[in-house]
Amino acid sequence: MTAYSNADATRDLRSTLDKAPAGAVNGEWFFITEQAGVSSLTGGYMYADGSHVAEGNHVLQKVREVVEKLAASPIKPFNKVIVHWTKSKIPLIRGRVTLDTLFDEAIVPRGPQDPIYEAASVARRAFWEKYGSVSDGFMAEQDDANVHNQTEWFGPHRRVLNIKWNTQLTLTTDGLSTPWAGIADQENGVGCELFMEFEASSTTSHQIDDWAHLLINLGDLVADGYQIAADVEKYGAILFCRLTDEYHPMTRIILSGDDRKIDNLPFGSVPLIRVTPIAESEIEHLDQSDEWASSAARYALSARRIHAPYGAK
Repeated sequence: MTAYSNADATRDLRSTLDKAPAGAVNGEWFFITEQAGVSSLTGGYMYADGSHVAEGNHVLQKVREVVEKLAASPIKPFNKVIVHWTKSKIPLIRGRVTLDTLFDEAIVPRGPQDPIYEAASVARRAFWEKYGSVSDGFMAEQDDANVHNQTEWFGPHRRVLNIKWNTQLTLTTDGLSTPWAGIADQENGVGCELFMEFEASSTTSHQIDDWAHLLINLGDLVADGYQIAADVEKYGAILFCRLTDEYHPMTRIILSGDDRKIDNLPFGSVPLIRVTPIAESEIEHLDQSDEWASSAARYALSARRIHAPYGAK
């Protein structure tokens, strides 16, 4: 069987690309082959001034067809295809079409067993060991990881650590700052970790388990949110979510900044975010109309003498 080449793809594309919308003078399309289950195709025709032409979606399906043929052909591997079309300046002459395939290592997603995940875990543990004794295997919820080793936090780690120091007990998420599995972005997950502090002598094992499960659930919300860490840094503290009746009399959760950062993670440092449960009576008389009810959140924390760095950008 003859291999399907770039020249074959260019030939097959030309007749489709030449059916350009009125006024289009060139076009460019970018196809990223399937990476961790997701592929992408972007681009379109452009006018002479560089603005995009709204019409021309008929090209997308044709580009997909030729890319599928190229992928099935036993030629060198690729993960990116770039198609260019330029309208001929001479009437009745076909436009110029080029098609390039390349292998871009920068977009290769991390595999399910990439050592970077363990490196992140080691960095976090080293950080917390400066603040007390870290319990091994306190709580881990990983059984929902998919074939790419992605949990609800998009990396393989969805855990809570227990740190004890004298009379203080700290619970902290362990995995929000793990680089995401199945993608190539050089980021430490969602860029933060959550923590709660308690008096060890007045906190029962049952309460510890309840708060640990809450941290897991809050981690799910933070992982699914958009730039929560940036909002906490901007406003100092935010009124984040409501609690279920089982946590009564506590009804709300405040997320606030902390002066500490976890260093030596694969892609730099990430901030810690303090989790503080509060009762409705602590804020019910306060104005909550601003963004994230941040003024009320900061006031409630100050009443508890909890420092919330107000670094606002």
